Amino acid sequence: MTAAVLQSSRRSFLVGGASLAALTLAGCATSRRLTTIDQPQFSEYYLQMYGALPYEQFPVPAVDLTKLDPNMFRTEVPDPTGEAPGTIVVNTGERHLYYVLEGGRAIRYGVGIGRDGFTWSGRAKVGRKAEWPRWTPTKEMMERQPETREWANGMPPGLTNPLGARALYIFQDGRDTLYRLHGTMEVWSIGGAVSSGCVRLLFHDIIDLYNRAPVGSPIIVNQ
Repeated sequence: MTAAVLQSSRRSFLVGGASLAALTLAGCATSRRLTTIDQPQFSEYYLQMYGALPYEQFPVPAVDLTKLDPNMFRTEVPDPTGEAPGTIVVNTGERHLYYVLEGGRAIRYGVGIGRDGFTWSGRAKVGRKAEWPRWTPTKEMMERQPETREWANGMPPGLTNPLGARALYIFQDGRDTLYRLHGTMEVWSIGGAVSSGCVRLLFHDIIDLYNRAPVGSPIIVNQ
């Protein structure tokens, strides 16, 4: 995508990244690679949206936009869901999450979802939220991936923590489903089906969503 095309689209995008597994199983082990990024082909608008966040508890580097499909950029769109404002809707087929706004609009985020055998769908609510949460692998994950047993009592927060900068915990009928919406620095995974049940968003996008969606927000995951 050229800089001219990006500039012509900027009015449809929502700024907010700097202010701020289907859904995440409590275990989505990931790895991160931090780089210095030179990406002059992108407009200043997007460079700011996905730029470095130095004032976070753990300073977040800029997103390498060359590794992100432009269809996965955060943007404001006409609401395609028909749900009430404040609802979170995950469309796993198109790899997008929508946060419904007033006036027939929605914020659309690119997401990564669970691979075959690690998916979930239904209606639930945000039971709680956490900034820079601890991550604890599930019993099933420790059985599948013995290396995760090191963190049986929880991994401290940080850039390499699988839940990332923020997590929204999904509750159904008052009980924790063990699924999460959470952050990732694995830019390549956005738009894919690679996680252990996760719906993962870029750090900048999960921070933005975290700031918009209060505890109690309804969540719908469609297959």
